[in-house]
Amino acid sequence: MDWQRLVLDVALEVEPATGLPAYRQVGVTVPRRSGKTTLLLAVTIDRCLAWGRWQRCLYTAQTRIDSREKWEEQVRLLTASPLAPRFRAWRQTGFERTEWADTGSVAGITASSEASGHGFDLDLGMIDEAWAQHDTRLIQAFRPAMMSRPSAQLWWASTMGTDESVLMNELVDDGRARVDAGQRDGVCYFEWSAADDDDPDDPATWWRCMPALGHTVTEDVIRADHDSLDPAEFARAYLNRRATAGRPVISAAAWSACREPRSQARGLVCFALDVTVDRSAAAIAVCGYRPDRRRHTEVVEHRPGTDWVVARLRSLYDRWAPLPVIIDPASPAGSLGIDLAASGVATESIGTREYGQACGLFYDAVAAGEIAHLDQPALNVAVNSARRRVLADAWAWTRRTGGDISPLVAATLSHWGLMKAGQGEAQIL
Repeated sequence: MDWQRLVLDVALEVEPATGLPAYRQVGVTVPRRSGKTTLLLAVTIDRCLAWGRWQRCLYTAQTRIDSREKWEEQVRLLTASPLAPRFRAWRQTGFERTEWADTGSVAGITASSEASGHGFDLDLGMIDEAWAQHDTRLIQAFRPAMMSRPSAQLWWASTMGTDESVLMNELVDDGRARVDAGQRDGVCYFEWSAADDDDPDDPATWWRCMPALGHTVTEDVIRADHDSLDPAEFARAYLNRRATAGRPVISAAAWSACREPRSQARGLVCFALDVTVDRSAAAIAVCGYRPDRRRHTEVVEHRPGTDWVVARLRSLYDRWAPLPVIIDPASPAGSLGIDLAASGVATESIGTREYGQACGLFYDAVAAGEIAHLDQPALNVAVNSARRRVLADAWAWTRRTGGDISPLVAATLSHWGLMKAGQGEAQIL
């Protein structure tokens, strides 16, 4: 297909002065069923046969089982092709590979672990379905194995993943930044996806972002899947848009049940602060008891930037004489701790273990109806966007949602600060 030809024409360019590949890393992200796995097979065959010397290639997918299944599919394709007499397949578990008689080159499979590629030099590394990698250990394992191979290349290919697709998201963000800046630096990146403002229901959008449409996929098939699939999954699989993983941690029903637009706190309160990773916005939340013993939670301020935060908290501190302001020193908000202290605002730090407890405490309070909130849009959006990340023995809100969850984080911390202080009826006026 045209898109595959384009990728190969660019990714396999060589530097005229050295004859070496112009790119050490190649990234490709396309919608599902576009032919990316076949593309990787073609690159592997080229590497094994056309380089004129012995080459070692390694392929991996989501898991070792997935790698084995895709490898078996590739072997079936090769066996039915004119290339059949030129290779031999070894199927012993743990040593699956194809060996090519012309050059002696080997193409094997591996598990998606930090040990992949260790112990030998590697000429071609192939990461299929990169969206399934929840950390960067696989690419960190492949790269050192290529250091002594001047013509080595690392390829990755995938449809977009979710906020939990750590490796994929880093590679996509890096690739987009390089394209926007017009940088080469030994990396080339290809992406076919719908823009955020494209209409997912419009066939014109499908034709713009699905390079296999009209070749191996028909519009009727896409329309049928569009009508039957969940919209979020259709957007990820067919429009190649990054998705938010799973359902909201706090259900819409539970959060709606805690809505009380006239709720107010009485007595001693606790403020907390959070800042987005890119420092584009910050949120201040407050939590205090109500006369009915429920906890009132409210976003006091949610504004762009951070230059307003210290003055606003100083004003709130003077007015309310609250408990110390809760800050996570390991978060982006931690950098404001020194300025807050200099302004006379008392703060209290929360550690990673305590933060996990705070998230669980807030979740339980919502589920039990012990929280009352004002139905504020910023907090509603944050609650709906928030997903969980696993800690050692707990979980916490993840910032990899593609949305601003600082209002929820601040609310969680202020709730934790109030509960930790042990405030009760004695503090209710």
